[in-house]
Amino acid sequence: MIEQFGLYVILTDPAAGYETCARAAVDEGIRYLQLRMKNQPCNTVLVMAEKIRAITLDTPTRFIMNDDVEIAAAVDADGVHLGQNDLPLDAAKTQWPLPGKYFGLSTHSLEQARAAWALEPDYIGVGPVFPTPTKAIPDPVLGLENLAAIVRQSPVTSVAIGGIDERNLPLVLEKGAVNFSAVRAVGGSTEPARAMRRLMDIWRAFSQER
Repeated sequence: MIEQFGLYVILTDPAAGYETCARAAVDEGIRYLQLRMKNQPCNTVLVMAEKIRAITLDTPTRFIMNDDVEIAAAVDADGVHLGQNDLPLDAAKTQWPLPGKYFGLSTHSLEQARAAWALEPDYIGVGPVFPTPTKAIPDPVLGLENLAAIVRQSPVTSVAIGGIDERNLPLVLEKGAVNFSAVRAVGGSTEPARAMRRLMDIWRAFSQER
């Protein structure tokens, strides 16, 4: 089943702090919240993951751990998101075989998307749609037309990502995307709840016009 939930929040060194942003995501009814802490000691990530798990527990917000299946399992997260160079999806499912967990995959081209579909993830990330500085070694920009082609063909839920903000979100939605992530637009704000609300308002208005 293809889900339509709008904003997928990814926390990467947010200006307002991880816990504040996590609480805002829960308060705003965000469906997916991913913790992405790069280049941090494992114990530091584990401690924060435990805090985010406590905030999201027994709420509709699904807590997704980036990259690390072991930490995801240790804190009983709702799922894990894997990149192209991370643990393969089938290996991740074998390592963490509990039912009801969500597995996402990053894709950066139509070819990668097709390969991902064959593995039957719960969703795929599609991007970067626009240039973004959130990765030390960014992937080539996908662009709006390639995004449209992937979203149109995808048999699983897709999430557009990469350089998306209030200004260009309508362009992304016009290409058929129904879910998106806006890492800097949320994480760079000292008022994350307000940033999430504004993005979701744009999404809701566009969804009503469809």
